Amino acid sequence: MPDAFYLPTDDPDRYLCTPATEGPWSSGLQHGGPPCALLTRAVERTPSSLDGPAQVSRITVEFLGAVPVDEVTVRAAVARSGRSVELVEAELHAAGRVALRARVWRIRRTPVELPVEVTGAAVPPPPRPAEPSRFTEPRWQIGYLRAIDWRFVAGHFERPGPASAWARQRIPLVAGEEPSPLQRVALLADSGNGLSRLLEMERWWFINTELTVHLHRQPSDDWLHVSAATTLDGQGSGLAETVLSDAAGPLGRGAQALMVGRRSG
Repeated sequence: MPDAFYLPTDDPDRYLCTPATEGPWSSGLQHGGPPCALLTRAVERTPSSLDGPAQVSRITVEFLGAVPVDEVTVRAAVARSGRSVELVEAELHAAGRVALRARVWRIRRTPVELPVEVTGAAVPPPPRPAEPSRFTEPRWQIGYLRAIDWRFVAGHFERPGPASAWARQRIPLVAGEEPSPLQRVALLADSGNGLSRLLEMERWWFINTELTVHLHRQPSDDWLHVSAATTLDGQGSGLAETVLSDAAGPLGRGAQALMVGRRSG
């Protein structure tokens, strides 16, 4: 297994992709998770204009094209500054074009005394299995999928239908760095449509055109629980919805708009 998903270069904006970024749809093309996490990292490294610490409330990534397992360039900047809320935009360039574009809302982080009746007690997710899940089909243990420690609670990659699993990346996002909790969320949130697929990948494609993650609180653990379900429509579209949790309970939701069709050949 490679040492990381990406290797830094002499250019602080440019990274070399390792085989750990490869997705299940086609050899040589990246899974959506690693580039989404790399965009999130660029946003986190962008200085904030807020009065006080910043927290991310929403991440939206538009997939404008496939990302080859080669090299990528990532840049981010504040598009709308403010004292309480700001918008950060980031782009990932690959093969001479913009492949992904992200828009991230950050709000000021400050204690707020909320009424007890609106907070409630967080319901923790089911316990994490003690052992990694087993796979019988080699295609589920290559590239990105192999770089994650999957521990299924319900369902499985190898069986169509809704699924939930604890997951944690086995390697850093960028070599030599400890990934932030937010980067870990972005890396895993794009797995919802694969976790909850309803169709066989040999005969169908169901590719997400975007990923949107809303967070009502910030993650605090390196293990995340991902519970996903997919809904499809006969006109070639679909939606994958994901509940994201850590050991303390739910922290947000992810959604992916899907483009569905039969594979040729």
